[in-house]
Amino acid sequence: MNVVERETAVAAELLAGNVPDFLRRLAPVRLTGHVPGGRTVHLTFCTLPDYLAIGSDEDFMLVPMRLQTALVVADSYGFLLPTTKMVDAIYEQASLRLAPQPLPAGAEMRSTDYYWRHNQRVAEQRSNFGLSLGVLTAGDKKDLVLSNRLWRNPRQLAIYGWHRAIDRPIQPLSTIHGARYVDYSHGVRLVAPVAYVDGEARSLLDVLKDTQLASMLSGEGAIQHLVELLDILKAPSHSTLPGA
Repeated sequence: MNVVERETAVAAELLAGNVPDFLRRLAPVRLTGHVPGGRTVHLTFCTLPDYLAIGSDEDFMLVPMRLQTALVVADSYGFLLPTTKMVDAIYEQASLRLAPQPLPAGAEMRSTDYYWRHNQRVAEQRSNFGLSLGVLTAGDKKDLVLSNRLWRNPRQLAIYGWHRAIDRPIQPLSTIHGARYVDYSHGVRLVAPVAYVDGEARSLLDVLKDTQLASMLSGEGAIQHLVELLDILKAPSHSTLPGA
């Protein structure tokens, strides 16, 4: 397949529900913080235990994809992408922390062969730990993330993570790549649309916009006009912007 055919196929499989069973059970990530005034707040968000994959528990591949594809798939399931701070929390609380497995840099980074080779490396490393599928796992990919920087760079995508250790991501938050860029190291981890604030269910969108609570989930504070930003990034015209 060429790049466009592959992207179309990835989207079609994910939208048809061709994902492993272990990705259908969410993992909670629990945080404790303080809001202005000093009140202690307990917040829980729920996430896929690993990055989106196509296939079954017995035979699956973690699939990188373009930002627009990721957002369309996320929206179809009612989910969101994480922020950098959520990615950090996922890594810190992960039961399985894999060591990043970079492949040589070059044009092949965007090839299906590299996708497959990296998937095999991750699978081999995972098998060495002997943990069952479905435990919260991190360290295998970089994340596509939500960021206020996307307002300043609407033709770009935001990537972050691939931790070597807590507070040691290989990839700092970056919007250097155009929105259509994707390579083997990218992963898409979806987070549920409902968070729990002191046990009360709240819309994650509302929490990320809340000036008092957003700092628990976002190092940038509240994500500005998040619904409008997501609409811009999901629009078909976004992927054809000059420079994308």
